[in-house]
Amino acid sequence: MSHANPLPQSAKSTQSENLNARYFFTKFGVTNQLLEKCLAEALSRGGEYADLYFESVTAIGLGVDEQIVKTASQGTSAGCGIRVLSGERTGYAYTDNLSPERLLHAARTAALIASGPATHPVVGFVEPKLRDLYPVPLGGFDLDLAARLELLLKADRTARAYDPRITQVRAGFSEELRHILICGSDGAFATDTQPLCRLNVFALAKDGELTTKGSAGGGGRAGLEQFTGTKSPEHLATEAARGAILQLGAVTAPAGEMEVVLGPGWPGILLHEAVGHGLEADFNRKKTSAFAGLIGQSVASSKVTVVDNGTIEGRRGSLNVDDEGSPTQETVLIENGILKGYLTDKLSARLMGGHNTGSGRRESYQHIPMPRMTNTYMLAGEDSPEDILKSVKRGLYAVNFGGGQVDITNGKFVFSASEAYLIEDGKITAPVRDATLIGNGPEALKYVSMVGHDLKLDEGVGTCGKDGQSVPVGVGMPTIKLDKMTVGGTGR
Repeated sequence: MSHANPLPQSAKSTQSENLNARYFFTKFGVTNQLLEKCLAEALSRGGEYADLYFESVTAIGLGVDEQIVKTASQGTSAGCGIRVLSGERTGYAYTDNLSPERLLHAARTAALIASGPATHPVVGFVEPKLRDLYPVPLGGFDLDLAARLELLLKADRTARAYDPRITQVRAGFSEELRHILICGSDGAFATDTQPLCRLNVFALAKDGELTTKGSAGGGGRAGLEQFTGTKSPEHLATEAARGAILQLGAVTAPAGEMEVVLGPGWPGILLHEAVGHGLEADFNRKKTSAFAGLIGQSVASSKVTVVDNGTIEGRRGSLNVDDEGSPTQETVLIENGILKGYLTDKLSARLMGGHNTGSGRRESYQHIPMPRMTNTYMLAGEDSPEDILKSVKRGLYAVNFGGGQVDITNGKFVFSASEAYLIEDGKITAPVRDATLIGNGPEALKYVSMVGHDLKLDEGVGTCGKDGQSVPVGVGMPTIKLDKMTVGGTGR
């Protein structure tokens, strides 16, 4: 089943493709012969599969606090991770020295860790034709910090001008350009160049003894040109300041079981945490997920369809190719309430006898790949957001979220709402503070009774953590109504 991408795709640049495909060959002297020799060494002690993951990253970061540049950094790193699979055993070694000697040493080390009874010969490499989801600068990485600093200063000025009660403003900018090359003993061969930017604004407000905070951010796989409109520093600063000022007049959140409406966009982070992680194949292969063994069964309301889509142009979670060399794709996880499948990488697909969804991701060459989400969101329904709110007699409208946590084994989650309002007789009334949403992922979605037609993806700020690894992701959802959810608060 296929669903339309929220954003269009662009044509591929042949010049950019050729330059980036040869990056490791021209810069580090990598050759096909060296790749084949390393794979042969990796399988020299037995093993079913081996792969090499080359990575080179150039990154910069800037931070402004109280109109002063407090942090500024730029740097480069490069290395290669070598993996050998033998049954459920994984041998992994990496090196930050890309000389043939160090690469071969790492290959032998990985081979020793995962030594097994069978050796498979290395076959010829086949490079697939990949899509182009993000523009890549032909001139390489632009290290001019002046334009980036100006973004932060604009944000600082805008937030301070919003209201005299704004007492502190911090803004940060990060950017990287990542080159990767992956080749495997199954003939997989892929290269990619991945740009990534992010701008964040944080504001503090004070009125008497009460201090509140607000934040906003945006980014994606593009350059500075993306910071316009809802991602402009002025808009993000206004949103951060608005959130902080709003909390000054907020009432304490009510407590108890009630109807809850989630707004569109970033509230999809609840879906990501409470449901998405539980649908990653490694948890289900080990039967530690609350969703283990439930494929084909109802796990949500019939109004709920959830997809993970790594193919949306320019999105923070999108990739032309995953970190195992497989093309990313759109994967339907839940369709009309029925669990359809899991997110898999090569290892879990082989061990579970399923299809590889191109979801193998890693933080860097120092880490092994594992099944991870890309852009995870609920598809739009047919209800109007206005009708959804009007249908609520007394409840909570959660527009934005801060931190949260989930227990994968049972699906229980707790999330704090950074912006939420009371709904009384179908109308949004007072803002509330200190509201938490408490529930169980596989159960909560069964109470979804209305789904809006206003699907929205987040502005491009998500970072997902799993087993000590962090990767950029996207989330999203339309406005939805849950007939029942526990709200934690200190009010009535």
